[in-house]
Amino acid sequence: MTFERMIARLFRMDDRTWMRHANPWSVMLRLSVLPLLVLALWSRLWLGWLAVIPVCLAVTWAWLNPRIVPPPRSLDHWTSKGVLGERVWLNRDAVPVPLHHRTVPHLLSVVSGAGMLLALFGTVTLDLWPTLVGIIVVFLGKVWFVDRMVWLWQDMQEASPEYVNWKNWKQG
Repeated sequence: MTFERMIARLFRMDDRTWMRHANPWSVMLRLSVLPLLVLALWSRLWLGWLAVIPVCLAVTWAWLNPRIVPPPRSLDHWTSKGVLGERVWLNRDAVPVPLHHRTVPHLLSVVSGAGMLLALFGTVTLDLWPTLVGIIVVFLGKVWFVDRMVWLWQDMQEASPEYVNWKNWKQG
């Protein structure tokens, strides 16, 4: 089982939730999670230990986001294809992905991880610039990752009966 699939299981991402997450609104609203979490952590300056409340709200928002939007009307949007590609990437231990798709997603995860560490450092030390630069690096890595997942989806959408079912899905 891939590390990413374990995270998806932690968030209880079943087929229905994944289809809701394929809604472009879900993907775009998901981008708010990191800034909200950072802001919640910074709120310890004026809230003290009560900052745990906005932190819990930000984490709840991360979990709730793909569950409150409806499934998309179609899967033709760039972000929808990115989510489908992410599902393919999570399933790479069962359905291998082509060689040319194997390296860059890992590198982009390293980029996003480095940005996350920088944002965390800035948040812990209450230093605005590392926090902002870290958030930007995370976003750049994540958006580029989604773009790579679109490419992966385009290459793999016929690779298994399960993927064909996703491709032919229509909102009922």
